[in-house]
Amino acid sequence: MADPIVTEQAAKPTAPLQLAIVRQRYTPYGGAERFVSDAMQALQQVGVKLSLYTREWPGGDSIFQPVICNPFYLGSLWRDWSFGRAVCKAIGVHQPDLVQSHERIRCCDIFRAGDGLHRVWLAERRRHLSWLGKLSITLNPTHHFRLASENRLFASPRLKAVICISEMIRDEMLAHFPIDPAKLHVIYNAVDTARFSPDLREHRAAIFQRYGIPEAANLFVFIGSGFDRKGLAPAIEALAGLPDTTHLLVVGKDKRARRYEQLANQLCPGRVHFTGPQKDPRPFYGAADAFILPTLYDPLSNAVLEALACGLPVVTSFKCGAGEIVAAHAAGFLSDARDIPALSANMTRLLDPAARQQCADNARRAALTLSAEAMTSRLLDLYNGLLTDGR
Repeated sequence: MADPIVTEQAAKPTAPLQLAIVRQRYTPYGGAERFVSDAMQALQQVGVKLSLYTREWPGGDSIFQPVICNPFYLGSLWRDWSFGRAVCKAIGVHQPDLVQSHERIRCCDIFRAGDGLHRVWLAERRRHLSWLGKLSITLNPTHHFRLASENRLFASPRLKAVICISEMIRDEMLAHFPIDPAKLHVIYNAVDTARFSPDLREHRAAIFQRYGIPEAANLFVFIGSGFDRKGLAPAIEALAGLPDTTHLLVVGKDKRARRYEQLANQLCPGRVHFTGPQKDPRPFYGAADAFILPTLYDPLSNAVLEALACGLPVVTSFKCGAGEIVAAHAAGFLSDARDIPALSANMTRLLDPAARQQCADNARRAALTLSAEAMTSRLLDLYNGLLTDGR
């Protein structure tokens, strides 16, 4: 006869751990989502049950079990409020073991600060706005709601950890909130150094020919949409101070693109080339000699990481989180986002072939440290630690 204790134990298998991810607008290929993909797959392989709380489910990703939370809304304030309310209600019913949110909601255990701090973004915007623009921000209720959401999130006793995608974001949180530093975990996004590599240089001749760029030109590339925040106007103004043999390739979209084309024609006629949005940016990285992104505020910037992987020296701003990687590896130069003389000087430094090659070598070495394996390992350590503590 079997031992009754052994039989009883065998009849009670351990329930799988349940991890919920919250993302209002989810796409399997979005920048905010790609960083967790490998870690989620690894967790699934060890028996963790994954669910996704979102407004819409595009399909195509078998990792998650979707939970649709799509209440009616009008306007961005109502949209964010209603989604957060619906998600917290659903989480209260389902009771997952751990909740990681990419949105500013109170009912999460982990917050991934992919957008940085709204208060810092507003402060950077105000520095460069007219009094009328500043008044518009002050009177906009959406900004007040997002600021209040940040306050509630970081004061929540439920919050166990924050994934900071750069040291800049961690330091901003410590400066603005009385949060335990032990809760803040800096985990950089990974970059695919096989897809983005110096081998893309093979596209240079074709891109030059397509856009009428002189063969002997020194080419900077700007890749990003939302030209005001990304700093295209300062990049064009800085380019105007460089020799006529220096050109700029602009990849991305903006609803006011025509305004930037007019600025380029006025300051640098024939030297700024607009491609519009591109599904595959790799040939454009490969065509360039250096990368420029004087962004007003960017918690990390995947475009900078991709440029580093391609072996491109980078000119960016102090308020770009990826700039700390650039600086740590001497892979380019930083300045204030709107300091035109400093931007122009940094671009000029990269016209020297020896300096450019040294930065290019350093850029590639920096990117090689940002492997998917390293990122996944850190995420798994964080998740497993919190899940174990919660059990």
